[in-house]
Amino acid sequence: MAAALGGKWTVKVSIMLELLANTEMAEADRLAIAGGVSGATLMENAGRAVADAVAAAHPAGSRIVVVAGPGNNGGDGFVAARILSEQGFEVRVLFLGARERLKGDAALAAQQWTGRTEPAHPDAIGTPAAIIDALFGAGLDRPVEGPARAMIGAMNACDAKVHAVDLPSGINGTTGAIMGEAVCATQTVTFFRRKPGHVLLPGRLRCGHVRVADIGIPPQVLVNIVPRTFANRPPLWRLPVPRMDAHKYDRGHAVIVSGGLASSGAARLAARGALRAGAGLVTVASPRDALIVNAIANLAVMVHPVDGAKELTGFLADRRRNVVVLGPGGGVGAAMRDLVMAALAEPVSAVLDADALTSFADDPKELIAAIKSRSSAITILTPHEGEFGRLFSEVELTKQAQSKLERARSAAEMTGAVVLLKGPDTVVASPDGRAAIAENAPPWLATAGSGDVLAGFVAGLLAQGMAGFEAAAAAVWLHGEAGNEAGVGLIAEDLPEVLRRVFARV
Repeated sequence: MAAALGGKWTVKVSIMLELLANTEMAEADRLAIAGGVSGATLMENAGRAVADAVAAAHPAGSRIVVVAGPGNNGGDGFVAARILSEQGFEVRVLFLGARERLKGDAALAAQQWTGRTEPAHPDAIGTPAAIIDALFGAGLDRPVEGPARAMIGAMNACDAKVHAVDLPSGINGTTGAIMGEAVCATQTVTFFRRKPGHVLLPGRLRCGHVRVADIGIPPQVLVNIVPRTFANRPPLWRLPVPRMDAHKYDRGHAVIVSGGLASSGAARLAARGALRAGAGLVTVASPRDALIVNAIANLAVMVHPVDGAKELTGFLADRRRNVVVLGPGGGVGAAMRDLVMAALAEPVSAVLDADALTSFADDPKELIAAIKSRSSAITILTPHEGEFGRLFSEVELTKQAQSKLERARSAAEMTGAVVLLKGPDTVVASPDGRAAIAENAPPWLATAGSGDVLAGFVAGLLAQGMAGFEAAAAAVWLHGEAGNEAGVGLIAEDLPEVLRRVFARV
């Protein structure tokens, strides 16, 4: 599928990478119906997909409780109840609200259900083998309260497996936020495409295994919707492959700016990451007091004495040095600000991490102006949540946006940089509106130095000529895969060394 945003970019992705916000999913439904697929058919197919998933997980004759709400999600639940009953399951429907208030396709689905329908009450759940959560769908936009919240609590307290329809009730499909309380599902069956709420935390933690069912929405509707948010995995991006006749300068030269003697390890981690990610050459630009320790740490990484912004400017004058990383172990303060401003004045790709970001917490507008003044050079910011908050607190960005996705996207638009907002659901956002959400990072990646290696991975891919958004997204995915490859007990030094095995699988 090809997607375009304002005619400025085109990306080919495989099916199922697109993540549709609530409004986009509603538009997909509308376009499908306008194209001749009836709403009743979509609901019948959705309910059947849920029934099939439940039937595959439980033997015929099992007791099933469907907790249905007053909207289309409840309609899907009525369809699933009817089909499972026809297959020999013992099915009860607990309905929240007044059944006579059901409308449209949901009312028709309820009429076709001839089994028991009882008022939804926590004590009515009993001891079923499975619960179908058809209370609310992905579009929930207000906190769950009263009887609905009580039912969610009762579902969570039950020992039965919970199968959620579309998204666990209480999760916002666009933001992944828990709206007061949310179902903890064993399995979620969603339709056509996943939503950001299936991938962003904390929503992802409530979904269990996610199945995506084809309910008859034509994929062609995406041409009109133009999705901007994707799951971060191949083939959203393509890794660079050197030509057979390439030499090391064809693969770029990454420069990693080191901190002083006591904090130089972070730069060496980034340098090793850049080298393993494929940069043809990597040089640590080192203060003279750390020159010896940087020089003896890695035979393949070069070291050059660089003290202060003026010397960095001179060192970057060689245009073969096409990417620079600042921040890992670099120290917070005026000296770091000067180094960053010197780097941004040069036509090299720049990766700003850690201390390079925190150093501008008191005046983020200075950094933003410097980034925006760059004509075509790539800038990538790689904050974790704490650094993001410090950098953008004065411009109110952390208060304006509703989700991690939108905060990253707003920051990218504001700065003109690609923003890589780290975490277990790392978001990479481009100034043109594209965003990718990672879902492959293991928890043991949360270790000292891991982010420095990630900055190096980004630099290594940029050095080889990848575009900014693609390089950042690919680096995040590779970082997660390296964490899985290294396994429990990894330390940051392990990540570059297992990258070869990851590359062999891609």
